[in-house]
Amino acid sequence: MKHLEISQVSMEFETPTGPFSALKDVDLTISEGEFVSLIGHSGCGKSTVLNIVAGLYQATGGGVILDGKEVNEPGPDRAVVFQNHSLLPWLTAYENVELAVKQVFSGKKSKSEIKDWIKHNLELVHMTHAMDKRPSEISGGMKQRVGIARALAMEPKVLLMDEPFGALDALTRAHMQDSLIEIQARLNNTVIMITHDVDEAVLLSDRIVMMTNGPSATVGEVLSIDLPRPRDRVKLAGDKRYNEYRAEVLKFLYERQRKIEPVNTSVKKVKKEDKAA
Repeated sequence: MKHLEISQVSMEFETPTGPFSALKDVDLTISEGEFVSLIGHSGCGKSTVLNIVAGLYQATGGGVILDGKEVNEPGPDRAVVFQNHSLLPWLTAYENVELAVKQVFSGKKSKSEIKDWIKHNLELVHMTHAMDKRPSEISGGMKQRVGIARALAMEPKVLLMDEPFGALDALTRAHMQDSLIEIQARLNNTVIMITHDVDEAVLLSDRIVMMTNGPSATVGEVLSIDLPRPRDRVKLAGDKRYNEYRAEVLKFLYERQRKIEPVNTSVKKVKKEDKAA
């Protein structure tokens, strides 16, 4: 049985100048336990795809099926981790995770079971030492760890991640990537992640979905990453296949889907007038 099907998904948004086609006929089937990255230039509809799978947007064409059921609204079977950690600032790390756990497991787990489950998920992201601290008392990377713990604590079938490490410094980002590799190996959960980082996509993914430029963006190419797990970034740096995969994604982004920036004509006009004066 197919786990997650994104079938012929199209999305149009109404604008003052008429409908804008963000996505057209996006087709993708994802297996249980698979790690899939979406990559492409800004405006190629990556976040729109993620929001449709999350149930935050309703596709104007096609649809999403998860384990045989149509996705048409948000649900705990699909947890989202955004670039911004979205933690409530007046709650501790423990309480932020507790909020999600109580929403999903109220009446299903006892108080002691809920307490153990929260600690278990904070332990998964190595945050038990800071569970009594508020967001203002911990670093950006630690905030993201709590956000991931909160998402995992909902026991989602699919973990959706929208550039979760984009706002972090390079070293913290590397640590977070390693943690995600470790967590996914332990839980074997299905992950869909948006990234702009080619190395991150190759390091983490089973498949990389490369999106064409918008408007009417769609799946351009899908690259399977046949690298053994667990993956070690230091060893992979000199791996021939790793570098071939990396080159393949770069070639798609910067040759086959080169992003042409619009010319700022107003600047040129001002300069011409200045010159005439």
